[in-house]
Amino acid sequence: MASSHYILLGLFILAQIIIFTSAKVYVVYMGGNDRDDPDEILIKNHQMLVSVHSGSVEEAEASHLYSYKHGFRGFAARLTDDQALQISKMPEVVSVFENKKRSLHTTHSWDFIGLVGEETMEISGFSTKDQVNVIIGFIDTGIWPESSSFSDTDMPPVPAGWKGKCQSGEAFNITHCNRKLIGARYYLSGYEAEKQDKLEYIDDPKNERSYRSARDSNGHGTHTASTAAGRYVMDMNYKGLAQGGARGGAPMARVAVYKTCWDSGCYDADILAAFDDAVRDGVHIVSLSLGPDAPQGDYFSDAISIGSFHAVSRGITVVSSVGNQGAPGSATNLAPWIITVAATSIDREFTANVQMGNGVNLKGESLSILQMKAPARIISASIANGGYFTPYQSSYCLESSLNYTKTQGKVLLCRHAERSSESKVAKSEIVKAAGAVGMILIDEDVDVAIPFVIPAAVVGRKLGKRILSYVNNTRRNPTSQIYASEAVIGSQSAPRVASFSSKGPNGLNPEILKPDVAAPGLNILAAWSPAIGQKMKYNIMSGTSMACPHVTGIAALIKTVHPSWSPAAVKSAIMTTASIFDKSGKPMRVDPEGQRGNPFDYGSGFVDPKPALDPGLVYDVTPTDYKAFLCSIGYDEKLLHLITRDNSSCGTQTGSTPFNLNYPSIVVPDLKSNFSVIRTLTFVGKSQKQTIYRAMVSPPRGVEVNIVPRRLVFDTFGQEMKFTATFKSSAPSRGYVFGYLQWKSGKSRLTTPLVVRTKPSDVGSGT
Repeated sequence: MASSHYILLGLFILAQIIIFTSAKVYVVYMGGNDRDDPDEILIKNHQMLVSVHSGSVEEAEASHLYSYKHGFRGFAARLTDDQALQISKMPEVVSVFENKKRSLHTTHSWDFIGLVGEETMEISGFSTKDQVNVIIGFIDTGIWPESSSFSDTDMPPVPAGWKGKCQSGEAFNITHCNRKLIGARYYLSGYEAEKQDKLEYIDDPKNERSYRSARDSNGHGTHTASTAAGRYVMDMNYKGLAQGGARGGAPMARVAVYKTCWDSGCYDADILAAFDDAVRDGVHIVSLSLGPDAPQGDYFSDAISIGSFHAVSRGITVVSSVGNQGAPGSATNLAPWIITVAATSIDREFTANVQMGNGVNLKGESLSILQMKAPARIISASIANGGYFTPYQSSYCLESSLNYTKTQGKVLLCRHAERSSESKVAKSEIVKAAGAVGMILIDEDVDVAIPFVIPAAVVGRKLGKRILSYVNNTRRNPTSQIYASEAVIGSQSAPRVASFSSKGPNGLNPEILKPDVAAPGLNILAAWSPAIGQKMKYNIMSGTSMACPHVTGIAALIKTVHPSWSPAAVKSAIMTTASIFDKSGKPMRVDPEGQRGNPFDYGSGFVDPKPALDPGLVYDVTPTDYKAFLCSIGYDEKLLHLITRDNSSCGTQTGSTPFNLNYPSIVVPDLKSNFSVIRTLTFVGKSQKQTIYRAMVSPPRGVEVNIVPRRLVFDTFGQEMKFTATFKSSAPSRGYVFGYLQWKSGKSRLTTPLVVRTKPSDVGSGT
């Protein structure tokens, strides 16, 4: 009997070992705790485990790892696949998933920039913990306060100097603010004054997407705020794509929102009111992913220029987007006191494979998770014209332009007008309504992934011609099959300047380089407003609107490390440490054709936050310097007073020119013979010893550049030294030519773009 007892005991132990080794760790999530007592939650968790362990309390206790009983309900345990399946079917369970290893992606854009880590990330040599004292004001479409990106878990009390408020309104009250989202206001007066219907769309109870409050009914404001300062979110994704952890650049910084943007846009009166309140409230940075259309009017006719001047004069850094018009000279937000941001790609793309009937596999850009089950005939939309539309018109797949009989069950090859404002999503809806099963869209903005409503992909002009050639030259039923989008990393060189990103030269004052810098703005994943459409919590967006908050986040980190720095010093640190090379060390390119970029595309270059925290030298500017700049470009005292609202006078600025502004780039738009520009550098390095910087020049083609002195010696922190850059034309040029000046000291490098246009009459032939 004893021997049989031991045999049975051995078999039992062996069975338990087999079960244990076949089990995996699963997380069981059951939503919020609903104020349940933690001990009761623990008991319920064990009861669930006992039920799948055949009533064995011992086995249940042995499998248990954690109970989640405070912020939310759930537990982690070792379970077999069958046990996990049983628990997943229990009514109180939200989800059951394996305890897989996750790599931090930070929407990938922050990883790509070079900031890796969760919220406690520390940058070698610096402490960024004091970002809890930095307050960022977002002038935008509002915020979705329930988003996990704006949780205030483990955040300290609101900074004592904060004077803002949480303004109640429709579906928004004071309880929606917290220690992360510390302020929320909204502005309607300027908008209503322009709208004859007095915001009837907001008063319509059937329209659930509109709120007369700081609540975001658009998604744009939520997206930008979370990109700059969102908390760490474990599982951010877009319909299963690009899944991973995500956070903003300064995840512990405070957020204050100023909703000025409504259905038809953002009006100057409201923007100025928001700036006024932001200054009074005590924000340290203002971020605006909005601006005028090009050509931009003068500074006095532009609320952002005036409002930002008002803010910068009081020590507030202002960051804004350059615009999405893409053409040369289309840059906006041109004021020299604003940090103006262009958009680039990162090394992640959202691609949809297209398999042609001849066996050729092609790659298009798409966010559609739909795919065709089988190949279908592909035709040019130009042969499917219907009604009074010409083949040329129908080739653009315009509304009502397609003949249902010809398009039913087909894949349509459509065109999109260059830089057209027409919605590409709407184009896919038109194609779907015409009975087609897929769409290939030929478009110059091939880098932008679009959430099409049918299987679809965007291809460039060259690839489009190749597809059209296949369609026209295949006698027997040319076909294609479009597959669902996938997130692909590292397939192309990056960063590349996005095709839609507006470009210089500066249309108001060509002496000031715009844009200033470039940052990720293509296919950026961040928080979203679920009030829209499919009620998504996260979304992928493209635009210089997405690039702007990346620089905002970097500015917040700089203010964390250097709280006393002026907005100009912050700007200089970001500009002079930027790179003009992609991650493979080659010169940055510009979509869609891939030509080599220049400062009119990316300003000083692609941002690099780590060296920006320790630039060594900065080009600093005071409010008085900006006033002198305004005088130098023709503003009289009456106009100056409208901006400064003080007693500033141009009398002391006689002889001043725009070139005198101590800007971190140098542009000479009309070089005649010799021309000199003076700049001042301030030492902000850590070294307590004498520090020597030496000049290295890569001159623009056909231009001689002489720097005097070529050696700057700094003995103390805050010491200022001047240098003169003299330009002399040595050969005729067509248009602008580009070079750079670099000040070096050990590993410290300070780079300044040099942009010159020689005047044809002085150097011979040219245009």
